Amino acid sequence: MKKAVSLLLVSILMLTMLAACGKDSKDDPKPADTGKETTEKTTTPEETTAGGEELKGKVVFLTNRTDMVGKEYKEYKERFEEKYPGVTIEFEGILDYEKNSKIRIATGKFPDVMLIGPGIPNSDFPKYFAPLDDIQFTGDISFKTLKAFENKMYGVSSGSSTVGIVYNKKAFEKAGITAVPKTLDEFYAAAQKLKDAGIVPLASNFKDKWPLDAWIYDVPTMIGGVSDHQNKRADSDAPYTLDGVYGQSWSILRTLYEKGLLEKDVNSTNWENSKKDVAQGKFGMYLLGNWVINQVIENGAASEDVGFFPFPSDNSGTVKAPLNPDWFYAVNKDGNVAAAKAFVKWMIEESGFEDFAGLIPTLKDKESKLAQLAEFNGYNPQYIEAGPPNDTATAIANQAQIDQGRVVQEFVLSKDPQSILDKYNKLWANAKKNVVK
Repeated sequence: MKKAVSLLLVSILMLTMLAACGKDSKDDPKPADTGKETTEKTTTPEETTAGGEELKGKVVFLTNRTDMVGKEYKEYKERFEEKYPGVTIEFEGILDYEKNSKIRIATGKFPDVMLIGPGIPNSDFPKYFAPLDDIQFTGDISFKTLKAFENKMYGVSSGSSTVGIVYNKKAFEKAGITAVPKTLDEFYAAAQKLKDAGIVPLASNFKDKWPLDAWIYDVPTMIGGVSDHQNKRADSDAPYTLDGVYGQSWSILRTLYEKGLLEKDVNSTNWENSKKDVAQGKFGMYLLGNWVINQVIENGAASEDVGFFPFPSDNSGTVKAPLNPDWFYAVNKDGNVAAAKAFVKWMIEESGFEDFAGLIPTLKDKESKLAQLAEFNGYNPQYIEAGPPNDTATAIANQAQIDQGRVVQEFVLSKDPQSILDKYNKLWANAKKNVVK
């Protein structure tokens, strides 16, 4: 009896050792026993999860880059599926992304991978998304804590950017501008020279509204020297004041409008056409992120004719620049999680999206290929990195339903800008009463 037990224990031990070896070895996996003759297939490390599970099924990515669908994304699909032959990737592009993606999240009907921005409280992430801490990137990544909750990361930045003046060098040369402006007064003077030369000084894309985000988030950061102004709104019943960072920022845009330094009819601007106009030198400047540089080049400008310098938001002579994450990749916790995480990792490490989009890479040790960033950094701007959002401020904003882009439009066009601030401060204060109890 003892001998039989000993033999049984030895057999179990040997089987356990063999199973362990088989689990650790990814060079000689065995096909499943289906009862039929099979052809042995070697599963590469790229086709499996960290636990050895084979990646398979469909992954749908909901993207704001509708311009890439059927073009660059077609190549991404081919390359990704070549690496992960068990997975089929699909790209779905939608317009008005922030609004429409929120609707999908609220209904629970959203795809495997999507982009998340500032409108979702971090505390809500576990309801919808899977933690991404187990993705093993090849190096350290930026903004790991911005989309985190209770020490778990739910979003990975698709890249980052700064905001400044993207300009056409030939337009500057035609207008007789020999040096980039380093103060706000010099900026107004340069804009006037462009106007005098028959060039629209600044493409605001006023009607399209979303390009006005720079005046909502970035210029206030430059003026105040901190990036938490949106969070600080939670501490006030009247966050929008003329002498505050928002009033100062929007007053600059209002001054440009009043001086005729924007498009001739700001209510009929067109985003797609503006890229061609900047590329051709019909428009002189953008106040946008470095991501727009490649789009200007794609519309006909030579790379060497496109420049980038920090926006002088005051007359101090000291230039500041925000450092912002772009959209974050998030994975639906009820979707094809393992394959979706592999796609996120691939987008960060192998797709080349950050170079195509003109973004600063998420991987900290990966250098940007955008030549204009070297020019920008040559002016030694003081970078101000974005911090995590405040859930209370986000909740108040969602309750108030204030479209800040619309606020900017009304502020610039109104005969009484203070009345516009008063109107939206009232909405904010009422919402705050309902949220903060």
